Amino acid sequence: MSNWLENAVARADALAENSSDWLAPKREASLALLREAKVPTRKTEAWKYTPVRALDQVNVSTSVTATLQAEKIADLDSLDLVFVNGEFDAMQSGTKLPAGVSIVRLCQADAVAQAWALEAFSKIKPSRHLFGLVNDVLATDGVIIDVAADSDVTQPLRIVNLLSQGSEAHTRVLVRIGERAKACVIEQFVGNETSFNTGFAEYDVAAHAELEHYRFATQTGEALSIGGCHFNLAEKVQLNSTLIGFGSNLSRVDVDVTHAGEHAFAKLNVIYLLDGKELFDLHSTIEHAVPNGTTEENVRGIVADRAKVVFNGRIHIHRNAQKTLAELNNRNLLMSDKAEINTKPELEIYADDVKCAHGATIAELDKKALYYMQSRGLTRSQAQVMLNFGFINELVEQMPNQALAEWLRPQLKDRFAAMEVK
Repeated sequence: MSNWLENAVARADALAENSSDWLAPKREASLALLREAKVPTRKTEAWKYTPVRALDQVNVSTSVTATLQAEKIADLDSLDLVFVNGEFDAMQSGTKLPAGVSIVRLCQADAVAQAWALEAFSKIKPSRHLFGLVNDVLATDGVIIDVAADSDVTQPLRIVNLLSQGSEAHTRVLVRIGERAKACVIEQFVGNETSFNTGFAEYDVAAHAELEHYRFATQTGEALSIGGCHFNLAEKVQLNSTLIGFGSNLSRVDVDVTHAGEHAFAKLNVIYLLDGKELFDLHSTIEHAVPNGTTEENVRGIVADRAKVVFNGRIHIHRNAQKTLAELNNRNLLMSDKAEINTKPELEIYADDVKCAHGATIAELDKKALYYMQSRGLTRSQAQVMLNFGFINELVEQMPNQALAEWLRPQLKDRFAAMEVK
């Protein structure tokens, strides 16, 4: 066990002595698993290409205080829930809730919120996620979001996590979408200085509901960030999820989607952009446990300089999941002969009446196209930006919220401009 993990277990033991913690039964179960856990090494398949030794080399603390301001997104009328270094910031957070929405902090949950949260906490997120267990036992702040049945919540709910130099933060989000309800939830992580955070979110989506979801894992630089978003889909649910990842010293996101009800539809679009020595690791698992489910997963990335990407996408078709439609596509663009991409799309099928496909491609930027555009008066940088943006723009255009798409485009172009073919 690493020094950091030993310290985390010790802190969790101290928290477990607090008898007033209503999440104590869940924390104790996760703590028991964590005590037996081993630190991932190169021999650990799920962490083979992603070293976590950086955790033992940084000095971070949960007691760091800072004044950070959440950026407003133009033309996005969102209800913001802001966390600064893991602590809820009421001054920056909205107070007027849309009709049909209940939001309470973990530390302020009443008996009704506690009853559901105790049932859902760490149930949708698989126990195999080591740092999910860490989040289970150390997350003392977060929110419980409950969207009532038949509610059409047009105002996006934006959860912003701001991290400053030297901070350590563990936040948890629990979301329940009632039957036939519609909602949009945005998870955003900001902070490029030396810090460490785990941010995990669990979504329980009831029958006939629609969830529009975004996760912006855009920390760069020295940030260490490990988290996940996990979904349980009931009958005829519509899930549209977009993940944007920028690399950092250590950046990992785990995504799990379980088709627990028939005729559910899940669309996952992922874009990652890396430069320098950045690392980004995405592991996704789609569980088709019942018949007639549909999954579309499109993952596209651009990797420059000496950056490294890890992608493991697994679709598991259970024995009874007949009539399943599932497709996974991973496309990558290398801009340097020193950049590294480790991609592993997987299909595990036990039903015999399904339509499934998966594939992965890795290519270089077309130098002929680059030369052609330069010969027409564009600078090398301008030509690269245009070609790169063309590679991922299809997924940007598929984002249902155009205000978010317009806010994202200049950030992507700035990243492209910094990348060079080497």
